[in-house]
Amino acid sequence: MTLAGDEFAFLMMLAVNFLAALIYLLAGIFVVVPARMAAADGAAEEVLYDNRRTYLIRFIVMILCPVIVPLFFFMGHLFYLFVFWREANLTDVVFSKKRVKTNRKADEEVERNIIPLEEAILVNEKKDLRTVLMNVMSKDIRNSLASITLALESEDSETSHYAAAVLSDELNKFRIYVQKLLLKIQEEDDTQTDCEEMLIDYMDNILKQHIFSEHEQRKFVNSMAETAELLYEKDAVRLTLERREAVCLRLLELKDYEGCEKWCLRLAERYPEELPAFTCKLKLYFAKQDREAFFDTLAALKRSDVVIDSETLELIRIFSVRRQ
Repeated sequence: MTLAGDEFAFLMMLAVNFLAALIYLLAGIFVVVPARMAAADGAAEEVLYDNRRTYLIRFIVMILCPVIVPLFFFMGHLFYLFVFWREANLTDVVFSKKRVKTNRKADEEVERNIIPLEEAILVNEKKDLRTVLMNVMSKDIRNSLASITLALESEDSETSHYAAAVLSDELNKFRIYVQKLLLKIQEEDDTQTDCEEMLIDYMDNILKQHIFSEHEQRKFVNSMAETAELLYEKDAVRLTLERREAVCLRLLELKDYEGCEKWCLRLAERYPEELPAFTCKLKLYFAKQDREAFFDTLAALKRSDVVIDSETLELIRIFSVRRQ
């Protein structure tokens, strides 16, 4: 029985392909890989090379796909030799760890359809409310917890459940982080103040949104005041204007007039020519209904050279008219 010409040519092609694949496998396993390993051992920099398993896998693929795969590997190697035969010149490339602020173009289509979460709750359109809520969740939500709290009262059960889950998760994170910092404060010596500063700033950012129950809000505000007292004893300079004002306002919200007045005096003592030194006392005396102290502070503010914001200016106008 003789083979036809086409069959003989096909068998010869398979034989040549098998022989080429076998030579490639043996050369890779016994010549190329040992040579690359020796070069890698003696080199100061890392040398990348194919291992024996890679050559075995290529051998199998070359047997299963004759002619095409060997030609593909051969042409790929030629392309590598002629195109990537030189190392990249990175002398003009500067790698820097400095952050670069990228100005991204606003997405007008998205921004045009965004409304405040409070308005979405008031309108109570499920689609708009869910869209706004998702947009809020995609950002840093620590400054939006008060708005998310409003979503708990939504008639849309899906929105209220999702808001409750997110709010519960954030409040738990707050409790855990506060407890962690309080424990670290106990381990500090008299010269360390980092944890106290971090705790006051972190707690004020959350507590001023009034998202806790009355009992828990009081508990955390008292912890914040105690931390501020400890920081005052360690290094009063570290109690900045913003931190002293924050302690005053949080205590005033609890109607702790005695503690608030103590911190108002400390604020005025350290920053006598700053607006919060007057506004904190004005809010305190107004809450206590101490008319005389209120108007004395108001008069002192008028006589000072302190720059007054629009809110305080309106307050002066209203009470000046009333007093007359």
